[in-house]
Amino acid sequence: MDMSFMSKFMVEGPDAGNLLELISANRVDGAPGVITYTQWLNSAGTIEADVTVTKLDQGRFWVVVTDTAHRHVETWMRRNTARQMRVSVSDVTTDYAQINIQGPLSRGLMQLVSPTDLSNEGFPFRTAREIEIDSAPVLCIRMTYLGELGYELHIPTQHAVNVYGCLVEAGGQFGLRHAGLKALASLRIEKGYRDYGHDINNTDGSVGAGLSFAVDLDKNGEFIGRDVVARQMEARPLNRRLVQVLITDPEP
Repeated sequence: MDMSFMSKFMVEGPDAGNLLELISANRVDGAPGVITYTQWLNSAGTIEADVTVTKLDQGRFWVVVTDTAHRHVETWMRRNTARQMRVSVSDVTTDYAQINIQGPLSRGLMQLVSPTDLSNEGFPFRTAREIEIDSAPVLCIRMTYLGELGYELHIPTQHAVNVYGCLVEAGGQFGLRHAGLKALASLRIEKGYRDYGHDINNTDGSVGAGLSFAVDLDKNGEFIGRDVVARQMEARPLNRRLVQVLITDPEP
């Protein structure tokens, strides 16, 4: 899947972790080389953005969000950066292509094109690490939006065509298929994954949207919307909840 349209930001500086912890409901400033799925809430506890934050190293983070939230996410980071914070936000969207390799055979394909150990033990779920494909440096993130084993490949633009060609050539023995966004939508709906702007928006809270698993009330420091979401987690029964309906008869 060609996901190069996704918006990408490099957030760097001694206070980069503090900024991202302030605006993220989940803990994002943990061990390096780990990707975290999180929502950014406002003071009313509703969702401003649905993003992934990858800690590359101490003081270096990679933020990815869908294209429709591009400017809003950038503005939200800048708006919540206090004057004394030592942090920079760089839009690197056009500097990197993104190709996602997804499916039960994806590890076999990836292991064929890269010398890095991509076994489950060597490269567990949520791992983010620079690997080499066709002599090109690639940020490989083990993450899926489909519910299958999969990898997100963030490739410097100048290397993208060569890496793509390498993947397609090696993929022949695995039955590699190209897939588009309608296929992606069908698969992620089947898995119950949310899509901001379609299933959820800025009128929804994490709990009502079924995303409380991505909230860490025990992390160090406050985050925007914490008190509201904490009250929502304690409230039962919920007065609003996004649910998924399974139709057992496929004919309709």
